[in-house]
Amino acid sequence: MTMGSHITELKKKHNQLSNQVEKIQSRPSADALKIVSLKKQKLRIKEKIERLSP
Repeated sequence: MTMGSHITELKKKHNQLSNQVEKIQSRPSADALKIVSLKKQKLRIKEKIERLSP
């Protein structure tokens, strides 16, 4: 896997997590712990993208 394709995959995963967070938050009975967990995952991926980007 090239660096560019790895970054692309990380960006896809970040977007998927964003969509999951939005979906969960739109529910009246949103699971706060799940939201926090997903946001932490998003942050780790974002930091990894920033480290790998030229």
